[in-house]
Amino acid sequence: MDVYTELLRWATDQGIQIHGIEPRRLPGRGIGIVATQQIEPDTLLLQIPITALRTHDTIPSPILQAHPKDAPVHGLLATTLALDTTPTYAAWNAVVPSRAEVESTLPLCWPKSLHRFLPKPAQDLLTKQAAKFERDWSLFSTSPLFPSLSSSLSKETYKYNWLLVNTRTFYHDPTFSSSPPKKKKVPRDDRMVLQPVADLFNHADAGCAVSFDEDSFTITADRRYTPGEEVRICYGRHTNDFLLVEYGFILASNTVSDKNDTEVNKWDEVSLDEALLPELSTAQKERLAETNFLGGYVLDAETVCYRSQVALRMLVVSLARWRAFVDGEDEAVDDEEAQEKADRLLVRILKKYVVRIEGRLDEIDECEDGEPSQRQMLAQRWRQIQGLVEKTIARLEA
Repeated sequence: MDVYTELLRWATDQGIQIHGIEPRRLPGRGIGIVATQQIEPDTLLLQIPITALRTHDTIPSPILQAHPKDAPVHGLLATTLALDTTPTYAAWNAVVPSRAEVESTLPLCWPKSLHRFLPKPAQDLLTKQAAKFERDWSLFSTSPLFPSLSSSLSKETYKYNWLLVNTRTFYHDPTFSSSPPKKKKVPRDDRMVLQPVADLFNHADAGCAVSFDEDSFTITADRRYTPGEEVRICYGRHTNDFLLVEYGFILASNTVSDKNDTEVNKWDEVSLDEALLPELSTAQKERLAETNFLGGYVLDAETVCYRSQVALRMLVVSLARWRAFVDGEDEAVDDEEAQEKADRLLVRILKKYVVRIEGRLDEIDECEDGEPSQRQMLAQRWRQIQGLVEKTIARLEA
């Protein structure tokens, strides 16, 4: 009996209902969920009773006692996974990605020398992620009860389990738990649970509906699926920078793929801070900061954000006209001449950015640090960014 058959048998024993789908290893893509029959829209695919979830309520007492009462659920679940030697979840634990797979794909485990090649939004996300990990490890490893729980649990083993939790949990409102919090609001980051079978669904920018109530989680088909077709859910409206840092993969750019391709990420965007901020003087930056318009500049496949337009207008019109634009005065907003100037300036800025991107790609190509797959992922991400930038240039020049 293979691990997937054993998982389905175990899941059925837990009261989990599975309809028309099964886990399957996909060539070059790891594990996914595929249709085993024709599936129609709105068909119930998976129903998981709340009792089958791994939540704060299922964490063993010794682990809870080894942490502060307000310890993050993320760290508690990671500790539970790392120390679990019971048969309770053995079938579930057998299908999670290996440590080698996790360390190869998640930037938190990459050589630090590769981090400098990440786009700035990804670097910022990684910095926050690393801080969360260090916080959770410190809470556990400095506990007086730590030696009695596991003196041999290394930081790297804990990190592997921490990243399993990070990549496989679902949002869950704790007011539906058997012992809901009564005194304070639970932070959104702590509203997380692990779900058997559901955690094998891969991500698409649009996918099957996921919902929950006080009794169960359900996943329902969003469209028709044919036998053998992969069935996915959407983890959220995330950019490829977010997907890379949090989950260890990126979807294709819609500048190079057909828009009907399920690999395309319609939510992807490019940060323009690196390109636009150097064009601003200190005084201009101060004025933008005063109006909360300094930084956070992005473009996607179709548009350049309003924040970027505010910064560009500052560079092409008088201060009075700029203030009128920020205040939303019709005459300033509808100023076609000013918009044309802003567009021409943006094209020049973006063309300089393309040169910098090409230089970064050359640096990645010359780098020998890390694994080839990690460097390939970085290069792929920068080519996506270049494609989105060049698409914007072409649109503005048309």
